[in-house]
Amino acid sequence: MPLATTLRLLALARGLNAADIATAIPRAGVETVSAWLRGEKSPGRDQLDALARTFGVPVGALLSELASTFDPARTAGEHELLAAYRALDTRQQGALLEVACAMAGNARRRPRADEAPRPAAAPRQSARRAASPKPPKPATRA
Repeated sequence: MPLATTLRLLALARGLNAADIATAIPRAGVETVSAWLRGEKSPGRDQLDALARTFGVPVGALLSELASTFDPARTAGEHELLAAYRALDTRQQGALLEVACAMAGNARRRPRADEAPRPAAAPRQSARRAASPKPPKPATRA
């Protein structure tokens, strides 16, 4: 995702406009910040550091693929987990989700759209049949 798009999403998530951002960034006026948001200019290293502080994210989140799924509520650990998850194949992703759900106490989860449906559980006996006594087993001689 381009830096300008990331900056626009972060500004929107934080409720900031170009003037608000410019106030927090050294040596950056409203016109400069507006140009960053439009993708016409790029901030320098010091300005990237100040932008990251303003938005409360690591500098890497402004420049990395993780920004494409940015959610301001996510922690750095959640971003790392998401990146690791995306590097796995579908089978490994399913296994990781099973482990994570079990650890979180959520034994059941809905399958993702790209997963094959799980086999249905065996049908339960009716309450009347389950309540009826079983016939005794014939005795066997030893």
